[in-house]
Amino acid sequence: MAMAGTNSKESIKKGLAGMKASLGQSRLQDVLVNAEKELTLLKNTKLDIAFTGVSGAGKSSLVNAFRNVSDFDEGAAKTGVTQTTMDPEKYTHPKFPELTLWDLPGTGTPEFKPKEYLKKVQFSRYDFFIIVSSDRFTVNDAMLASEIQKMKKRFYFVRTKVDQAMEAERRKPNFSEKETLKVIREYCLCNLRKEGEADPRVFLISSWHLNMYEFPLLQKTLANDLNDLKRPLLIMAMPAFSREHLQEKKAAMEALIWKKALISCAIGMIPVPGVSLMFDIGLLVHTMKEFCKAFGLDDESLRNLANRVGKPVDVLKSAVKKTPMANQITPEFVQALTTKSLLCGTAMVLEELADFIPVLGSIVGGVNSLATTYFMLTGFLDDAMEDAESILAKVAE
Repeated sequence: MAMAGTNSKESIKKGLAGMKASLGQSRLQDVLVNAEKELTLLKNTKLDIAFTGVSGAGKSSLVNAFRNVSDFDEGAAKTGVTQTTMDPEKYTHPKFPELTLWDLPGTGTPEFKPKEYLKKVQFSRYDFFIIVSSDRFTVNDAMLASEIQKMKKRFYFVRTKVDQAMEAERRKPNFSEKETLKVIREYCLCNLRKEGEADPRVFLISSWHLNMYEFPLLQKTLANDLNDLKRPLLIMAMPAFSREHLQEKKAAMEALIWKKALISCAIGMIPVPGVSLMFDIGLLVHTMKEFCKAFGLDDESLRNLANRVGKPVDVLKSAVKKTPMANQITPEFVQALTTKSLLCGTAMVLEELADFIPVLGSIVGGVNSLATTYFMLTGFLDDAMEDAESILAKVAE
């Protein structure tokens, strides 16, 4: 792992500007307390997403796509052309269990009553609804959307299996992907308007080819519509298909680093030998693993990505040069990073905070813990970002 490169130095200076601003405006004790409160809030934040639509529309495959697992993995949502979901089925994200995806019963029966349906599936527990169709949206979809809107919840129309529609159209002379997508969209919008939806918006996706069509746009829209607590959870948990999305993940993780460094500072103030060191190592191991999982730098994520893009997993792994896989991050690995370069990096952080040394002088152990934690996490995040970008480049080859 390369520490304290040019990018890391720039990241450290940029990130510490916010910390310095906080220290300049508030008492240290208040800053520490607020950091702990914010981390606790983030840790306890839950996000529940409901998927509904007619049977066979691809709801379960979309649930699996959001969880970054294939339809055939153990614990995946059951898929099939017949109704496989009679009650709401709960699926937690395998790496971010605070995110829960709900596969709801189908809405395709003639006697469908949206009010009764929403009551039966306990609509209040979901943050928003994704209404799924693989062909045309029906009166049931429009009625359900109207009822959700009355209950002041958000909903999104998603048209799945676009890759299959493309394949069928591709055989025709003068095929144009752009024109075909336009026709599909207009068909969906026309049906929704006919059923009473005044200003519908439809996302065209393929659950198998997530990097194509509008799945990335759907991700971005969902994240932008969430509040400041829930947005980072979705960004961290969802698969990334562009450098822009990787940058969003990195920004979410950068926001965590200085808070964790401040917690490390608080523990470093405890005058008991060994307590601070043990805490810092545990914090670094946990956080570095979290960063790797968010960037897909773990064996399971790379295997699923390889299956989706049709490349050998070893080819994708060859792009990972600077960071270990998530399961290789151990206390021993973290301790091994305590090298001369690390000490130089700690000194660099302390130099940036020099104006506040008089304020922090009575808690030297806390300051050192803060500097070490901040430097190590910032450097590790830069390396993980670089490896994630390299994987995207391999996928595009």
